[in-house]
Formats: sequence, C-alpha cells, structure tokens
Amino acid sequence: MEKSMSSADTKDIPSDIFPDESKIPEEFRLDGPVVQSEYLVNGELRAWSGDVMDAYSPVCIKTGDGYERKHLGSFPSLGETESLEALESAAKAYDNGRGEWPTMPVAGRISHVLKFVDALSRKRDEIVKLLMWEIGKSLKDSEKEFDRTVEYILDTVDALKDLDRVSSRFVIEEGILGQIRRAPLGVTLCMGPFNYPLNEVFTTLIPALIMGNTVIFKPAKLGVLFHKQLLEAYRDSFPPGVVNTIYGSGRVTAPPLMESGRVDVLAFIGSSRAADALKSAHPKPHRLRSCLGLEAKNAGIVLDCADLDNAIEECLTGTLSYNGQRCTALKTLFIHRSVVDEFMEKFSSGVSGLRCGMPWDEDVKITPLPEKGKPAWLTELIEDARGKGADVVNEGGGEMLESFFRPAVVYPVTEEMDLYHEEQFGPVIPVVPFDDLQTAIGYVENSDYGQQVSIFGTDPQRIAKLIDPLVNQVCRLNVNSQCQRGPDTFPFTGRKDSAEGTLSVSDALRVFSIRTLVASKMKDMNREIINTIVREHMSNFLSTDFII
Repeated sequence: MEKSMSSADTKDIPSDIFPDESKIPEEFRLDGPVVQSEYLVNGELRAWSGDVMDAYSPVCIKTGDGYERKHLGSFPSLGETESLEALESAAKAYDNGRGEWPTMPVAGRISHVLKFVDALSRKRDEIVKLLMWEIGKSLKDSEKEFDRTVEYILDTVDALKDLDRVSSRFVIEEGILGQIRRAPLGVTLCMGPFNYPLNEVFTTLIPALIMGNTVIFKPAKLGVLFHKQLLEAYRDSFPPGVVNTIYGSGRVTAPPLMESGRVDVLAFIGSSRAADALKSAHPKPHRLRSCLGLEAKNAGIVLDCADLDNAIEECLTGTLSYNGQRCTALKTLFIHRSVVDEFMEKFSSGVSGLRCGMPWDEDVKITPLPEKGKPAWLTELIEDARGKGADVVNEGGGEMLESFFRPAVVYPVTEEMDLYHEEQFGPVIPVVPFDDLQTAIGYVENSDYGQQVSIFGTDPQRIAKLIDPLVNQVCRLNVNSQCQRGPDTFPFTGRKDSAEGTLSVSDALRVFSIRTLVASKMKDMNREIINTIVREHMSNFLSTDFII
C-alpha cells in the first residue's frame, strides 16, 4: 500500500469514510495484486521483465498508522524500443492497404468484432470490479459504463451494415459508372482518458478497427489493469498485428510513434496541450488525420423564469456525476440574481444530501478521487476564490481526507478568479450571479472551449433568442437538461479547443475512413470487365454483396 497524508493533515471528514480491509464486502474484494506482465504485439503476448509502474487505488485502507492507498498491482513500463515494435507490427499488418485486414470484406471484419464483443461480455464482472478500484467509479456507474460500451459496439456494427448497404450499388453519372465506398486510412494510435477508460477507448478503437485500420492502443495513466482481461480477446479475435498494446508513460512511448511519420490517424482524448504536442511531433502534419476529445468548461444558465426544482435536479447531476470528472459536466453555473438566493439554498442542501462513500456503497454519489494531488489543487482554486471575495456556501464543502474531497459550492464567482476560467474536472462548483444575460452569453463566446451549454427556463421566446447565438458557439445546446454525451447516435464533438472530429455511432465510421471509388466510362469493354469482377467475386471492394 502507498502511504498518504497523516490524519493530522486532514479536515473534518468522518474517520470511517475509508474502510478497514476486513469490512470490505466479500464480493468486492480483490483476490490479490493484478500483475500485468504481458503486452500484445503482432498477435503475440510478449512477457515483460523490465521496469513496471505500480497502480494504487483512490480507495484508502484504514490502518493503525493512518490511511494507505490500496496497492492494486502493476503493469509494464515500456520504452521507445517496444513502442516502435508495436508500430512496425501495425504497419506490417496494414501493409500500405494491402494487408489481410484492410482488404477484408466488411462482413468479415464485422464477424471479428462480434467475436471480440462476445469475449468482452464474458469479462463483465472482473472489469466492473477493477473500474471501481482503479478510478473510484461507483458500482452503478461502472456497470453502466460496461453495458453502454457493449451496446455501442453492437450499434456500430449495425451502423456499418447500413452504410455498406447503401454503398453496395453502382451509380451512373454523366456517362461514368462508379461504385463509392469507404476505405481505411492506415495505422491508428488510440489513447484514451482515465475517467471513461473502457467506453471512451472503444468509441475510437472499435470504429477504427471495423473500418479496416490497424491499431496501436495505449491506456491512460489510470484505469489500466482491467485491460489485462482483454489481451487474449484481442489476440484471438483479430489477425496478427491488427491490435497492438503499449503500456507505460505516454511521454516516453507516444512521441517516437508520432515522430516516425508512420501514424496515419491520431485518436486522442485528453488535454489540448498533450494533443498539440503529439500532433506537432508528426513530420507530415497534412497526412495526419486527428480525432480529438479535449477540454470543456460547459455552462449552465438558469433564467429567472426557470422551473427551479427541475434546474436544481439537473444541475446536481450535471455538476457532480462521477464527482464532476467528465468533460460533459456542467463546470460553471450562471444564475439570475432574482432567483439566486432560492437556487443556492436548495442547491446547496441538495449537494450536502449526496451520499459520500466507497464505490461499492449503495446509492453512493461522491467517491474518492483517483488523481494524486487533485484534492490539494481543488483547495488552491477555492482559496484563490476566497481571497477574491467568494466563499464555500454548502456545509462541509471543501473538506478533504486523503483522496476524498467533499463537494464545494463556491459563490459568488467572478472572472478575476481562477475558478472562473480553469476546468476544475472535479467536485467544485463555481456559481456566478447575473443581472444582464450578456454576462452568461459573453462567457460562452469568450471561452476557449465550445462543447455544450445548458439553458434552464420556461419562456419559449427567451429560450429561442438564446439558441440562435449559442449554437454557433457550442455543438450541443441542452434545454432544461444537463450536458451529456448520449445517446450515442447523436453527434458528439466541440468547437474551438474542445474537439476535432465528430464521434457518434455513424460519424465515427466516417472519421476513421475516407470515401473512395472505382469509376469507368460506360463502354462495352468496361461494362464487361466490371460485370465479370462483380459476378465472380474477384474484388472485395468492387462488390454488390448485401449484408443482412
């Protein structure tokens, strides 16, 4: 176990918030450390005997000496050599578009993906348990993430079938016969985030794979160990080299890949600073296709005509679901001054009523934070706001014990405060009162980010006047509801520094492919050639096969 702060360094969190090891429910205990000692390259599980990185849980265990983060296991700390081996494997499998995987019929790739999702489904219990332990996500939310991921994969399969059916016909325009299909782009580097280490990874990895690209996958810094459950599934479900995994520090393993110029697609979910560094390392930037999910500072705007009960319910979930550790979280609340007192009283009471505890506790809403140093950083944001005239208005807000941080509602926040601008990505909620609606609109317009916004009100005319300017600033405007990603059939993207590319079940298929066609003038010789190729199934691309 990793020792953390002593109890003398903590505030007024109940000492029993963290459990004695003996009191952890039997069904949620780990059998022992998860030792991830293999990685997948070229269809082989290669043993690793070099340096490792230890994984610790945000869940602390109470001991006689204080509190210690639970040691969960370890995973390989690979270097540049191993990273480039994975790249060589992916490039070989793609073989400039001539490999088995990129030239395989769509129906064939679908069958491989379905084989994988079947193997994934059998690992549900193990993965859900490790999600709780590794990133502090509640049992309910961990189960939801797993089930939603399986559903996403199956929906992706159905979307590709629909897309391929449309592409299975020929078109004739201006005397030219053509068949237009989507073709893969090449070698794809997939790097996911810690907050949704299963779902967000597969929203890029699966569409990249199913469209015929080969993949190098690197897990985030947290939420790594459960991927051990999937290595054999990758190996057994896909041809050698189609999926390759690398572990360790992203600063060590990722730059050599990008500097090689052999990565064709970057699928990255994380900070814009890291994304910019990766993209700038590529020597041929115009050949690099990027799909990026980056920061957001989504605003919730509560008008004086709002149904406050609904607004408060949505804002509670929107700000604090998974401790506010979501890019789609409501990061700043703007409340009309005429209703701010009533809103704050009810909202603060609602925050105080959220159950705090361990991920396996029933109906738990607030759990330990996985990032080391995050509670201290959140405290710095609060202290900066306090020094400039704001305060924590909810009972116990900002108290912390080790990795646990009680949600803090900070009011009144102004633009001079760091909390007004910084994406806190945690359970601190800045509230800004306003008299003139331009205050809230200006915040959205001047922000570096442009993902989503939520408006709460009951006057259709006033809401309509907000919709038209704000949809040109963000990519999703939510009326009387929190910001969110789903349903997965809806486009998910952002303007400004928040995203590049669009992820939805159907959009992602287009992100990881390009329209390509075979065309010929309508001459007798050409018609006969095309007919013979199609009739005798000589080409996987030039085909009228219809997937049912």
